[in-house]
Amino acid sequence: MSIVMCSAAAVSGAAMADMSGLRAQANVPFKEGRPTARTAAELRQELAFQQATQAYLWAMPLINTLGMKYGSEATFGVGYNVLPIWKQRLDPKTLVTTPNSDVLYAMSYVDMGETGPIALDAPSDLQGILLDFWQRPIPVDGGKYFGDIGLPGPDQGKGGKFLVLPPDYKGEVPDGYYVYRSGTKNIFIFLRGFYDDPNNLTPAVEHLEKTKIYPLNLPEAERKPMTFPDASGVPVNMLPRSNFSAFEQLKGLLDREGADLASADGLGLLANIGLVAGKPFNPGSETRAILEAAARTAYKMSRVVGLSNGVDNTSYLVWPDRQWVNPINNAAYPGPEKPLSLDFRDKAHGYTAIAPRVWFFTDYYSISPGMVSQIPGRGAAYEIAFNDAKGAPFSGDNSYKLTLPANIPAKLFWSLTLYDAANASGLATKARRFPSLGSRDKPVPNPDGTTDLYVGPTAPKGKEANWLPTAPGKGFFAILRLYGPEEPAINFSWKPGDFERQ
Repeated sequence: MSIVMCSAAAVSGAAMADMSGLRAQANVPFKEGRPTARTAAELRQELAFQQATQAYLWAMPLINTLGMKYGSEATFGVGYNVLPIWKQRLDPKTLVTTPNSDVLYAMSYVDMGETGPIALDAPSDLQGILLDFWQRPIPVDGGKYFGDIGLPGPDQGKGGKFLVLPPDYKGEVPDGYYVYRSGTKNIFIFLRGFYDDPNNLTPAVEHLEKTKIYPLNLPEAERKPMTFPDASGVPVNMLPRSNFSAFEQLKGLLDREGADLASADGLGLLANIGLVAGKPFNPGSETRAILEAAARTAYKMSRVVGLSNGVDNTSYLVWPDRQWVNPINNAAYPGPEKPLSLDFRDKAHGYTAIAPRVWFFTDYYSISPGMVSQIPGRGAAYEIAFNDAKGAPFSGDNSYKLTLPANIPAKLFWSLTLYDAANASGLATKARRFPSLGSRDKPVPNPDGTTDLYVGPTAPKGKEANWLPTAPGKGFFAILRLYGPEEPAINFSWKPGDFERQ
C-alpha cells in the first residue's frame, strides 16, 4: 500500500536527487558583501516569481470561486436574478471541479456591494450552501448552523426565507428570515435538487425554479424577475484559471472587497505582486511573463498537493488498509471533533492550514457542516480514490474491478463518479454522457448482495450495466458518494474494496 504525504519532509530521495537549481540560487555571487548587478537582477526576478506563486496558492479558494463566477457569468449572464440550473444534469461539457452528475445543480454569484443585503426564498427539500468567496460557510445567527440551507440547515428541509448580510452590517434585521452574516461582500449560492427518476427530471427542475433571490431593500415591484438558464450540455469553463488571468480576476475581486477580503498580512501578499485595492494593475511585459509562469507553476503545484493521500504528515486514508481518502472524516481523526475548522484554521494553534486548503480547493468546492455531517441520514459521505489496490495511479488504458459490500449504507442513493486527473472535471468519454454510475442506474448485484463495478476502456462481456467507461490516455480519479449516509458509513464499519486491476 502506498501513502503519499505532501510536505517538505515527505519528498523522496529520488525526487530530491537534482537540486542543482536550488544550489545555484543559493550560491549566486556577492562582491564585497553586495550582490553583483547580475545577481541582483536574477534574485529580484526569482523573488517576484516566488511571491506570485505563493500568493496564488494562498488564494486558491478565491481562484476556484472566481473561475466558476467568470465562466458562468460570461456564458449565462450576470445578476442577482440569474440562477443557472443544470436541468438535464451536469455532464463533462461543464468544466468545473468534481461536479456531481446525480443531483441537479444551481449556482449563482452575488455582489452585496451592489445589492446590499440579499434575500433568498427557498422551496423545501433542497440541500444548499451559502458561502463567502473564500468558500467559508456563512455563519447563521444563533451559532448552531454554518452555510447550510435545506435538509441540513436551520429550516430542516422545510424551506423558508434566508437573509445574507454583508460584513459589518449595521442596519435593521427584519423578522421572518434565517440570518447569515458573510465575511465578504461577494457570496456564492450553491443549491442542489434531488430527483427520483433520471428519465423524468422536470418535477425536480420546476421545484428548483421556485427559488427567488432579491435585494432585501428593493421593493418587490422593482425586483428583476428570476431567470433560470439551462446550463446542461453548454460548453463552459468554470475551472480555476492557471494563467495570468487568475491575477486579473483577483484584482477585480480585491477592488470590490477592499479590506474585507483578507487580513493585513494577506493583503500584503497580494500587494507584493502589484494587487492593491483601487490602484491600477498594468504590469509590464517582463512582470506579466513572471506572473504567467507563476500561475502555471502554482497550479501544477496545487495538482501535486491535491492528488496526494495526505498533507502535512497527516494521512487522509479513511481505512488504513484501503486506498480511499477523505480530508475531514478519516482514520486519523475519527468522530465529530476535528483539528481543523471548516475555514481551515488549526484549532489548537490558531494558524490557517494552507496546504490542506490547497488540497481541497484545487479539486473541490463548497464545504459545510452538512457535507461532513456525523449524524446518520444527514448530508453525504465522500470517499475518494486516486490509486488502485497496489498504490498505482489510475490510468484510462487499464481495467479495474471495484466490489461494494452488501447493504450499501446510503438512505437516499449512492454513486461512483470518475474525474479527469488533469483538472478534476468530469471525465469525458464517447461511451457515456455522464461519468457516474449509481444505485438509480440499477447495477446488477451479486447473489450475496455485493455489487461489482467495472471501470475501464471497454465493458466486460455481460457486465455492461455495471460498467463505467474511461478515456484511453487519460488519468482519472474516483469519488464514491453515499447520500443520506447511515451509521455503518459514519463509523467506518462498512468498507468498500479497492480498485483491483484486471
